[in-house]
Order: sequence, then structure tokens, then C-alpha cells
Amino acid sequence: PDIEQIKDSVVMVKTYNDNGDALAIGSGFCAYKSYWIVTNFHVIEGANTITVTLRDGKTSYTAAIIGSDSDNDIALLKIDAKDLTPATFGDSSKLAVGDYVVAIGNPLGELGGTVTDGIISALAREVTIDNKNMTLLQTNAQISPGNSGGGLFNANGELVGIVNAKDSATEVEGIGFAIPINNVLDIINDLKSYGYVTGKVDLGMQFTDITSNESAFYYGVNETGCYVISVTKGSNAEKAGFRTGDLVTKVGDTKISSSADVKTAIEDYKVGDEVTFTIYRSGETKKIKLTLAEYVPASG
Repeated sequence: PDIEQIKDSVVMVKTYNDNGDALAIGSGFCAYKSYWIVTNFHVIEGANTITVTLRDGKTSYTAAIIGSDSDNDIALLKIDAKDLTPATFGDSSKLAVGDYVVAIGNPLGELGGTVTDGIISALAREVTIDNKNMTLLQTNAQISPGNSGGGLFNANGELVGIVNAKDSATEVEGIGFAIPINNVLDIINDLKSYGYVTGKVDLGMQFTDITSNESAFYYGVNETGCYVISVTKGSNAEKAGFRTGDLVTKVGDTKISSSADVKTAIEDYKVGDEVTFTIYRSGETKKIKLTLAEYVPASG
């Protein structure tokens, strides 16, 4: 691949808190010829100010967060720049184990982009990062924390993955992970068009797990399980008749014992579907039908 050309598409992303102290250094890449930079959500999480520096090390911009998707660890930034070198997107579904790849990023906040190469070690590795389950590409190209948000490129110089983690659970070198680009192209487009990811379900209520008899006693309930702790005003859940304190026992035909079970059960449905919840309230079992609304973030 033409490394020089690819390197120009990778940028450094630096974040600062309210006091102007540096929080994190990561990488990102230019998704289009103007304005748009993609990075990881975890790189910009909690940031007050974000700067994006191009490969030359001199050209810096203040970036605005247009939108992010923590589930897929993606964030879209906007900078006031028109002459960027966009990455060329490849097709991550065509990758095979053993394919040559190049990772480019800023491992120590060093500018100019560090290049490491290796192969694809696994195509769909189930990895848990910050309590989120993700299916990622695994590579033996050397990765370090500052590479997060940078690109994983194939032998043709096409972007096939977004580097997002090094396996820090082990002392093993040579295990890095990247989000397959095919999994997030729709997300990047949604963030660009709407500022959020469309088609996500908003249940309109929050749950809490009561797992021990002590906490059940504390909350004044008789049994452990997944309880509704709050219902959003004006939501479909409120209209359907859910109340704080309802014990959720089933979603559709799926038995529920924790809020994680609710999340898993809802994955089988889409926005607009009607789902029957079975709940237990004041000694009675009731069935409540809920029409699933779309999650739209509150504009701030």
C-alpha cells in the first residue's frame, strides 16, 4: 500500500477536561474530503475540549462532537477543514485470516502516524470491552492505547477496520482489535445525517436489578428480579401503564430475571413493534402491551 498517502488520512485526537488538563490521546481518520473525522467513543468520552491535529503536526483544529454511539464505540467529530485526505473504505467482509494489514495511529501521542503491520489473526472475535460485547477483527499488528480510533488498512491501502483496543487483560503482545468497517458505515452515515444512530429502541423506562434478599427488604419488595425504577413522562411506557415498582417477569415469551435479559429480549424487535411485557404488581400478574419508540437523544 502507498503508506504516505494513507498516513495523511490519519489524525491525532487530543481531549481536555474543564481545567484544560489533557485527558486522552488517541487517533482518528478523515472520512470525507471536508470536515468529518471518525474516532472511538472512548477516546472522546467525558471531554470538554477536543483538538484534531493533522499528520504534519502543525495544523490543529478544535473539533465539535456531532454524535456518538457508545455501543459500537464510534464518535463523529467535525473540524473546519476542507482539504483533507479521506481514507478509502474497503470491504471488511472480504478479509480472510492471514491477510496482510497495516495499523496507523499515534501510539504515544507522537505525530506523523506510526505504522505497524501484521496479519488478520481472527475475523469475528467476541470481546468484552467496558462491559460491552463487541465482535471485532483481531490482528497481531502492534497496537497501543494511542492507536484507538486510527485505521487498520488492507494491502490495497483501503480502510477495513477502526482500531479500538489492545488486549490489556493479558501480558501478551501482538493482540490488537479493530471494529470491522462494514459494521459501522451505516452508523457513521447516521451520525453525519442526524447526529444519532437511527432505529435504536427507547423503552421509556429504566430498570434496576434486585439481586439479594437484603436489597429486596431495603426497597420494600418481596422478591429479587428486574424492577421498573422510573418511567419517562410522556413516553409510550407511561401511556401503556407501566409504573415504578413493577416486577418484569417476561418480555414476549422470554423469561426475565435481570435488566440485561430485557436488553437481550428487545434485540429481537424493532422500532414500531408491539411487545407484550408480563409484570407482577401488588400481588397480581398483568400483561402490558408496549409499542417500541425510537431513541432520539435530548438535544442539549
